[in-house]
Amino acid sequence: MNKIERITLAHGSGGEPSLKLIKELFLKEFNNPFLSPLTDSAILPILPSPQSSPARGEEAIGRSPIRIAFTTDSYVVKPLFFPGGDIGKLAVAGTINDLSVMGARPLFISCGLIIEEGFEYKTLEKIILSMKKTALDAGIQIVTGDTKVVEKGAADKVYINTAGIGLVLDGVDLKKERIKNGDAVIINGTIGDHGISVLSKREGIELESEIESDCKPLNSLIMAVLESGADVKFMRDPTRGGLAATLNEFANGMEWGILLDETEIPIRDEVRSVSDILGFDPLYIANEGKVVVIVSSKDKDKVLNIMKNHPHGKEAKSIGEIVHSPKDIVTLKTVVGGTRIVDMPSGEQLPRIC
Repeated sequence: MNKIERITLAHGSGGEPSLKLIKELFLKEFNNPFLSPLTDSAILPILPSPQSSPARGEEAIGRSPIRIAFTTDSYVVKPLFFPGGDIGKLAVAGTINDLSVMGARPLFISCGLIIEEGFEYKTLEKIILSMKKTALDAGIQIVTGDTKVVEKGAADKVYINTAGIGLVLDGVDLKKERIKNGDAVIINGTIGDHGISVLSKREGIELESEIESDCKPLNSLIMAVLESGADVKFMRDPTRGGLAATLNEFANGMEWGILLDETEIPIRDEVRSVSDILGFDPLYIANEGKVVVIVSSKDKDKVLNIMKNHPHGKEAKSIGEIVHSPKDIVTLKTVVGGTRIVDMPSGEQLPRIC
């Protein structure tokens, strides 16, 4: 592969260029057992007492009765306010979701702000109040933070960085290695809503009915699924790079593949129409209130029923299954009966959407 010489927007897309940057620089230089799985959160051990002998990596995880999930993310969305959300709600919900999909109950969040000189106080207050409401509604607390102000022109209004800590549920073991042939692929609702909502607002696209972002914390939905005893193998929230990127990350390097059914993937008519006009594929458009769950076939209906009885999962669908072959890739059975490969995204469809 060609050596990276300059960073481009594509390196922040969540697709193939992002993965290349992560593996060739960050993972290479920071590599350790907690980072190397490249999951949405690091799973870290809390050792029983300070007197315990030092332990590293998987040894420490195996010895610890308590595990925490630790995550961080930065938000640079443009515009700051969009139908269904804003950068503050996005930052809190996104951090909560990254913890939840690791099987952790979110507890605490930090808030770091980089503010451009001249930014309106009333607008900042509105963002902070949105963060407060989202955190309260989700039952978590914002407990520490930092503020930096940079010269006018050195940033685009405001950027937010968050970190989150959660407690991993007892007995939860979410690993790709547990996935096997016949397992079901479930999503809790329609795809592409967030990306198209932000794009429409940014570009001033007039629509007959406004498309709202799906931005929301999913901890209560995910906890309901995990606490049900269903045999959940793995889960992720399909944000940057959309459903396509997330499922390719699932299948990458595995001895199985994923077969999707296009007729079962829920997409709003408005999202499909805007995507068709602009030449976008909804499979690659970011979401901020969706979770993809791989679950044993025997528990597929159980998980679907739990989701459909929750406010954030009423449109849940089983959209595919794990197959023996072709392995290591994602394929899609189309509405006309053919099959095509769903590749990892190679560039940035919609910049500055999260």
